[in-house]
Amino acid sequence: SSGINAEYGGVSKMDKTNVLLLGPTGTGKTLLAQSVAECLKVPMTICDCTSLTQAGYVGEDVESIVAKLLIASDFNLEKCQKGIVFLDEVDKISMRSKETSVRDVSGEGVQQALLKLLEGTLVTIPERLIPSRKLRSDPVQVDTTNILFIASGAFGGIEKIVRSRKIKKTIGFGSVVSGEDAALNDKKTSFQDQLKINDTFLRDIDAEDLVNFGIIPEFVGRMPVAVPLMSLDREALVTILTKPKNSIIAQYKYLLELDECKLTFTDDSLNAIADLAIQKRTGARGLRSILEMTLTDVMFDVPGSDICEVVVTRESVEGKSPPIQKLREKQSEVVSQQAVTV
Repeated sequence: SSGINAEYGGVSKMDKTNVLLLGPTGTGKTLLAQSVAECLKVPMTICDCTSLTQAGYVGEDVESIVAKLLIASDFNLEKCQKGIVFLDEVDKISMRSKETSVRDVSGEGVQQALLKLLEGTLVTIPERLIPSRKLRSDPVQVDTTNILFIASGAFGGIEKIVRSRKIKKTIGFGSVVSGEDAALNDKKTSFQDQLKINDTFLRDIDAEDLVNFGIIPEFVGRMPVAVPLMSLDREALVTILTKPKNSIIAQYKYLLELDECKLTFTDDSLNAIADLAIQKRTGARGLRSILEMTLTDVMFDVPGSDICEVVVTRESVEGKSPPIQKLREKQSEVVSQQAVTV
């Protein structure tokens, strides 16, 4: 290791690289950060940026973020200083229009308060934020230099900002219209194709686009890695429905199995659920609501009935017909059939 250290100019420490995740809702941004923290076995806290305000105003101060991480690490200061902070809904603290004269305490003010926290500073945790009585005697100071900050947000409409930067519109007979711009304006273009075109713009996101969205340049500079997450297609949504250990389909099958009823989904029905979630623009979060709408009546009909199997088809997902219900044979009928055969 000493040879490697000498080769790279005597590197004594490695700086952290904060990450900004952006993409449509329901694409797995929060789940991705949770999985990383679980694999690395480090404490992690998820902070909702919508509740943060500038110091001195009603709401949570930025120090409460570090206090939550300290609680998540079971008040182990060494663990806390190597943890992960997930700043969720960071796009909701974007800067308001400069034309308004009202002080922006929940937007630009919060971004400015987070700057030193992201870069690395000593944060003194107020006593009111520490529920444990053991640590109330001395003020607790946490160094955020090695705490990894992962910011996340949907940034709705940012693809339009990227599009206006890349495609310069001209007027006149000799104006050139790009293929993507023409496809977006064409009414014949399918909704899924429009999502794919928007994803191509999202891949080309730049710091300039984030600043135009309302994030201050100092905040963008402290998030050197911007990772765009693409919209989930039909294949990905069907995989989410069926493949995970605690998948949504498996949960509903288990619920009906408690009443000795088998739940079956056709391949067409799974594709219909995925297509409906894409149309609603809710991503993976919309899958459960679609299943609830499809199976609400079934969940009430099955308990205490003779239904032994429920088959969900494409028509039942689209609301054209109820799911197919198969009844079990009654014991008396079975006995009478056996007597006839004897």
